[in-house]
Amino acid sequence: YRHPEVNTGHVLKEILADDVVDGLLTKINVDKGDLIQYIDGQLARMTTSDQEGQPMISSDLNQSMIDATRAAAQSSEKYLGASTLFITLLFNRWSTSHGLADTFKIDKKALLKAQADRTAGHKTDNPGYENQLEALSKYGRDLVQDVKDGKIDPIIGRDEEIRRVIQILSRKTKNNPVLIGEPGVGKTAIVEGLAWRIMKGDVPFGLKEKKLIELDMGSLVAGAKYRGEFEERLKAVLNEVKAADGGIILFIDELHNLVGAGKAEGAIDAANLLKPMLARGELRCIGATTFDEYRKNIEKDKALERRFQRIQVEEPSVEDTISILRGLKDRFESHHGVSILDEAIVAAAVLSHRYITDRFLPDKAIDLIDEACASIRVEMDSMPTELDELMRKIMQLEIEETALKKETDDRTIDRLGELRKELANLKETKDILYSKWQQEKEVLDASKVYKEQLEKARLDLEKAQNETRYEEAAKLQYDTIPTLEKKIKESGERVQSDALIQEIVDEELIAKIVSRWTHIEVSKLMSTQRNKLLHLEETLRQRVIGQDDALQKVVDAIMRSKAQIQDERRPIGSFLFLGPTGVGKTEVAKALAQQLFDDETKIIRIDMSEYMEKHSVSRLIGAPPGYVGYDEGGQLTEAVRRNPYSIILMDEIVKAHPDVFNILLQVLEEGKLTDNKGVHVDFRNTLIILTSNLGASFAFEENLLSREQHYLQEVSRTFKPEFINRLDEIIVFNALNRPVLAKIADKFIKELSDRLAKRQYNLEVTQSAHDRILEEGFDPEFGARPMKRHIQRAIETKIARLIIAQNPPEDVTLIVDTTQDDYTVKVKTQLN
Repeated sequence: YRHPEVNTGHVLKEILADDVVDGLLTKINVDKGDLIQYIDGQLARMTTSDQEGQPMISSDLNQSMIDATRAAAQSSEKYLGASTLFITLLFNRWSTSHGLADTFKIDKKALLKAQADRTAGHKTDNPGYENQLEALSKYGRDLVQDVKDGKIDPIIGRDEEIRRVIQILSRKTKNNPVLIGEPGVGKTAIVEGLAWRIMKGDVPFGLKEKKLIELDMGSLVAGAKYRGEFEERLKAVLNEVKAADGGIILFIDELHNLVGAGKAEGAIDAANLLKPMLARGELRCIGATTFDEYRKNIEKDKALERRFQRIQVEEPSVEDTISILRGLKDRFESHHGVSILDEAIVAAAVLSHRYITDRFLPDKAIDLIDEACASIRVEMDSMPTELDELMRKIMQLEIEETALKKETDDRTIDRLGELRKELANLKETKDILYSKWQQEKEVLDASKVYKEQLEKARLDLEKAQNETRYEEAAKLQYDTIPTLEKKIKESGERVQSDALIQEIVDEELIAKIVSRWTHIEVSKLMSTQRNKLLHLEETLRQRVIGQDDALQKVVDAIMRSKAQIQDERRPIGSFLFLGPTGVGKTEVAKALAQQLFDDETKIIRIDMSEYMEKHSVSRLIGAPPGYVGYDEGGQLTEAVRRNPYSIILMDEIVKAHPDVFNILLQVLEEGKLTDNKGVHVDFRNTLIILTSNLGASFAFEENLLSREQHYLQEVSRTFKPEFINRLDEIIVFNALNRPVLAKIADKFIKELSDRLAKRQYNLEVTQSAHDRILEEGFDPEFGARPMKRHIQRAIETKIARLIIAQNPPEDVTLIVDTTQDDYTVKVKTQLN
């Protein structure tokens, strides 16, 4: 300000920024902003000075400070507080701001009463005592008040847990329940349910009219710079609770944060400050935490643990989740302005339980509904696709019209006339669609307002019934609510079936959201997915030739899983593939990954020859605590946790150490595995394929029945019965004979032709070349791989040399032929 003196106006403006003074003014209904504006006007009229150095303290401020000190002493305040100084400056006759109180009609008695109410029952013997007043309102929120204000959704179910909380709170000592459960199962919701019951009066006499305050540990610790400041804040909260004489119940979410909170050198943490009051029953406290955090933090401190009574909160069933979602349906509809079909609610509970395996009900199902509603809302607020495409088409034609105007030939003039006619028609259609879109938006926006009003009316009805205002309740119940429901129904009927805007959340949309989260088509089985499954065997036969019986068994097991008639706890399928090398065992796994998960790379491949030693088994689920690699997790469990929808291919399973099979037993039976950190990894959406060359010596037996029996005898001798019993199928792959290898040769040649087609070349293989490929590539012992290598070495290499040397033009045909002892590759034009 460049004022020569500091007067009462300067000090008043600074004091008005204090929370304590702000609270006083709020109680007497005075706007702080108006006071600051008035003081700024006064300060602006003061004379300024260019003189450097410290400004002097004015005589009026000096006298006011003396009077304020006397006032503090008379009130038995050991320290001068901001509120006492503010009142003195405002009403002191020496003060330059003396007229401020008269201008804004501030009553001194009302101000002193508000100050007395704030300090009642509190000690004023420390410098920061005023900041500790009303600590609960600073560091907590009243859940019962939030229920009255409609800020908390209604709670459906959980009656048993809420009843248990009430029972423990009603005890004389150690009346402190702690809710323990997985994240998202509804621990906080149980406490909010208690708040609803307190608001309705549906609690025992000892809990009626009580306040339920949620303590915010973050704000309690935040900004506590000096030693002892955190303890002072927490003691202020506890003193307020104690002074309420049982009228306040504390709720501490994430209870484990108490242990170590505010801990500094020479200080004690929050948990130790709470223990005495918890033990004596002076403080009623509800805690909530997860199993892991309770074990790590609370159980270690036995003195703290025994002061709380455990209540285990289990994940609700799918049926209970559906009930919870139905109870929340109106809230989501009014918030987003959409309509939720009951089939969407059922789908959200069922699909989230089946496919989202790393989270818990009802949280994941609620998130599904919320995101589906948000998705529809975004579409409702955006221009419809049909109209957007039409406007882009019009813009494109207008650009073309501008270009054609510059031409004068007859053909261009005719085209210009056609274009203008088309443009006129499109603009007319656009105007009709735009008008329709605006009308639909108006109807849906009005419907959203009605839904919000209906939600508020229902809340007001509940409040009026609890407060015995029966006349108001009757008006709401029999007039306001039916009228709003009728308006919402009429709005819904006005939206036509061919509407541009979709405002309904249905089962299909929920399935799309699940697919977006998990990257897989879910059990809604859209027509494309259904067709893919119906043609799965045919597709596999095109890729894997000569193994029809094996493929049929694989497809049958997958069909059972996809139709959801097999045990839901087990993986999609578990197979042991037996047969000689090169017959298509790995190729089947790749083909299944492509067909089931739309990605051939969705294979977790583990070479079991790396797990021959006993100590190497721990690599599958992770090293034990204290060993190198503990933090990295297991090679199998971590891979499945990151890609829960994949094929697990375990090559050469017979080479693995016997302990590996003990781990696989649980995966094959229960569809889950616990890693080294105690995390449950879900295998229900994987397909497990184990491969082995076991019994390959019997592959060339002509009698099919005898061959399979020999294979199964080898399996029985090698694996334990409990392992064999848990497999869906043991599938024997046939050795490849000459007719089958001839088809495989055609397949390899077709693949080469397709690759050349991308370079704009055609491929032609003569019959003599084809016969030589079959003759030189045929190796029944090693299957199809020798033929593939033969084609690569003998033919692909020659084609590559020709392309690099001659660089033939596009669309020419490359002819593969034979000489007496080798292959030749020529460009067709060179033959003429």
